[in-house]
Amino acid sequence: MTTYSAVITTGIYCRPGCGAKPLPRNNITFEHAAAAEAAGFRACLRCRPYRVAGPVGSDAPELVCRAVQLIIGGALDHGGTETALAERVGLSSRHLRRLFLRHLGASPDQLARSRRAHFARRLLDDSDLTVLDVAFASGFGSLRQFNRTMREVFRASPTDLRDRRRRADRLVADGGLALRLPFLPGYDWPAMLDLLAGWAIPGVESIEDSTYRRTITIHDAPGLLEISPGGTDHLLLRAHLPYWEDLIHVVDGAARIVGLDADHSAGAAALLGDPVVGPLVRARPGLSVPGAWSGYEVAMRVMLGDDVAEFVKVHGSPAPGLPGGLTHTFPPPEGELGAVDHGSTVDELAALPGVSLAQANQIAYRLGCRTAFPLDGASARWHPWQALAATHLISAGPRS
Repeated sequence: MTTYSAVITTGIYCRPGCGAKPLPRNNITFEHAAAAEAAGFRACLRCRPYRVAGPVGSDAPELVCRAVQLIIGGALDHGGTETALAERVGLSSRHLRRLFLRHLGASPDQLARSRRAHFARRLLDDSDLTVLDVAFASGFGSLRQFNRTMREVFRASPTDLRDRRRRADRLVADGGLALRLPFLPGYDWPAMLDLLAGWAIPGVESIEDSTYRRTITIHDAPGLLEISPGGTDHLLLRAHLPYWEDLIHVVDGAARIVGLDADHSAGAAALLGDPVVGPLVRARPGLSVPGAWSGYEVAMRVMLGDDVAEFVKVHGSPAPGLPGGLTHTFPPPEGELGAVDHGSTVDELAALPGVSLAQANQIAYRLGCRTAFPLDGASARWHPWQALAATHLISAGPRS
């Protein structure tokens, strides 16, 4: 888990490994950048913690993790409120806020604000998008709101921040927009590719030369995402999109697919002593649980099995001229399965007509439910880390 050190005498917080050497008695530790910012600290200009901000720790309660996933999906963007978010997870807004402050050190609104600001700062560094494009790509409702937030978080205007970027920051791609997807130390990209290959939807997803590719639909227009190795602390995402508005959610979706949206360190530590899974965790400590682009897509993949390829051909939109055998975008959601989101639990999914308990576990597993177990057999021994245990079992042996 990434931790951040804040110095009370300077009002600055740093990521691990920063060259600054403050006196230990002046340090305060935060698990999340948003918590440090909520406490009034600003990001260090030397180590730039916004470039490595990790996912929210999975040792938080399930309801908190579920609410975080909804925030990542945009629940607090464009007028969304903490009250509406709390209703979606079955809590009062006051109780949800109390849980966030206790386990994350920041309220839901503060977490959402920090995520938007950090993403915008990365765009200002990595890309040549205009300041206006960066604002709307990062989920801000107006340029005024964007400017105010960036000044509050980084103590500088977006234009000043763009002027400060380092020569090596700017990413140049052969087509598309290139962005870094930061990961925690030890992340296992080859293992993730193997896992994704087992569930890839023909025509929509492909894996070739250490690169994962997939089609997506943005505002009824096709797009293409390519994820490949980038560096010692990040993957490289190339996004070919018709619009940049709300790009933050496209990047979040890409990170979710390859398991970068959650910190599994607490689960890995808990499973180390298990006689079955423990040796697998020691062998591949950087294994992450794969996610999915959308709840509807993974639900149809599970319900239709191999017939999903024909479903895509018949109901999907053609996307000609793409590499890796990609031919279509996935059909738009319909019916009750169209309401499946990344906050869904096994019980909620099993209550849908025509969805068995086994299928509910398979769907919930790809949607980030850490207690879902998509394999046959008992799994109570690994509670509440069944999804991570299953990932190690799948990676170590024949897929079910």
